[in-house]
Amino acid sequence: MKKVKKIDIHVHSAALKEPSLRSDGFNAYPTYEELRKIYDEMGIEKGALMTLCSPEGVSRIVTNEETYELAKDHPDTYIWFCNVDPRQGKNMPDYDLTPLLEHYKRLGAKGVGEVTANLYFDDPYMYNLFAACEKCGLPLTFHIGIKNRSYGIVDDFGLPRLEKALQDFPNLKFLGHSQRFWSFISGDVSEENWGGYPKGPVTPGGRVVELMRKYPNLYGDMSAGSGGNAFLRDPEHAYKIIEEFQDRLLFGTDIANYERPTNVGFNKFLDETMEEGKISYEAYYKVCRGNALKLLGITD
Repeated sequence: MKKVKKIDIHVHSAALKEPSLRSDGFNAYPTYEELRKIYDEMGIEKGALMTLCSPEGVSRIVTNEETYELAKDHPDTYIWFCNVDPRQGKNMPDYDLTPLLEHYKRLGAKGVGEVTANLYFDDPYMYNLFAACEKCGLPLTFHIGIKNRSYGIVDDFGLPRLEKALQDFPNLKFLGHSQRFWSFISGDVSEENWGGYPKGPVTPGGRVVELMRKYPNLYGDMSAGSGGNAFLRDPEHAYKIIEEFQDRLLFGTDIANYERPTNVGFNKFLDETMEEGKISYEAYYKVCRGNALKLLGITD
């Protein structure tokens, strides 16, 4: 079986080089040319380009308009996700966000993300955004953070607020991402390491596994060091999880720095795992390409 051209469910890019934002701890978002070179080396056809519109988005704002223009000019490389900060509009928790999302959807947006607003999952503002995404039929990619300490939607240890959102918005497809999501692939995660990259064999009872078994609207965005680590730390467990959730796991990179592309090793791991017969070709194809095409409504 030959390797497939992958679809990257989560990537960052920028239209211009900005020297002041490409060093000193800021992410050096790759330009189209830089990302295309990385993708060709990794065997990736194209990626879902994230928009960052919240002030908690770390390095810099990447507007819907910038993301749209990149995708329009380079359809060979980009699929685009729009984004709406839940405090947008009149900064009211009942402000109708659907016209904004419908506008971007008409322009070709295939999802919403990366959502980084530092509000609780069940905050009225966040629920207003979830309702609009659900109504518009757009999947949502989230990052989990800690209140007033890091970017991302806020949850407590054990992800109880995420579970409530999964229950309250059964028709919204949530794409789980970040350290505080993927560390819960294992049952032995602690409050000390759930925001990091735990090592060693995965133990039974992982909260992410439990939630994915329970809620068909939860998908796994396998991007970044967090996603890669969740599978590379225990290959035997990874084979089983990939097979079990082959319809809801999506390969990704979360490349945000052209000098240090992420998930290069995980990309290779998926290819080798398929070639060695440790996962089925069907599961490999879905995770690397098929699920993204289906989720985003793209014809192969």
